[in-house]
Amino acid sequence: MAFPAPSPADDLAALEGLLAGLPGAVVAFSGGVDSSVVAAVAARVLGERALAVTAVSPALATGEIEAASAVAAAIGVAHRVVSSTELDREGYRRNGRDRCYHCKTDLYDRLTTLAGDRVVLSGANADDLGDWRPGLTAAAEHGVRHPLIEAGLGKAQIRALAELLGLPSAAKPASPCLASRIPYGTPVSAPVLAQIDRAEAALHARGYAVLRVRHHGDLGRVQIAGDELGRVDQPGERAAVEAAVRAAGYREVEIDPHPFRSGSLNLEITPA
Repeated sequence: MAFPAPSPADDLAALEGLLAGLPGAVVAFSGGVDSSVVAAVAARVLGERALAVTAVSPALATGEIEAASAVAAAIGVAHRVVSSTELDREGYRRNGRDRCYHCKTDLYDRLTTLAGDRVVLSGANADDLGDWRPGLTAAAEHGVRHPLIEAGLGKAQIRALAELLGLPSAAKPASPCLASRIPYGTPVSAPVLAQIDRAEAALHARGYAVLRVRHHGDLGRVQIAGDELGRVDQPGERAAVEAAVRAAGYREVEIDPHPFRSGSLNLEITPA
């Protein structure tokens, strides 16, 4: 006998049950759909004992902190902004395949200190378990909990839950840190992150919603979502895109003919 799949309401009840017994929660909050759902459920269950915290660094894209603040206000959860210092860590700057471990270690060092007797929560979801995520190791070392993973929720279920909760981030595209545009082995620096940010901001200003500018030294490789990629072939648009990326500091520009695919940097990574 087949049983119906859990509904968003069922998923909400499961998350509420996971958080109900906590003494309080500090949510690692980017303002994206995953952390927004965790923060919203924490606020529903824990009230003033829930705090959303957004870390600011040169790796955060322009506009993300303002967007996170707006989402937190819409949720009604207390929100704090802290500075992170991952660029002070040699392991992060080196940009090996464990870069995210060093970044998350810096973040969770700060959040666990801030949390006191409260529990630190992340927005990691069940789909993340199939990708290379060294940040999960840092989370385990700091006792961070992942309610979405514990509830077995993947991205599609989370977006449905965000719609049920009326979250403004329900349809927000993923926006990982700017360092994810830099190939492993190429050092991360504040000037390089700023250059990537300028290039992507210029293309967002042209109306492209989902894109990445991959950093390859003097070359900026532009990847655009499939439903927007056709715009590049409109008269004058290719030249305008290339000019925008060059204005950010790249000498050469390549527009990938294939649609953007999230996580492409990890395709050749095999977890050790």
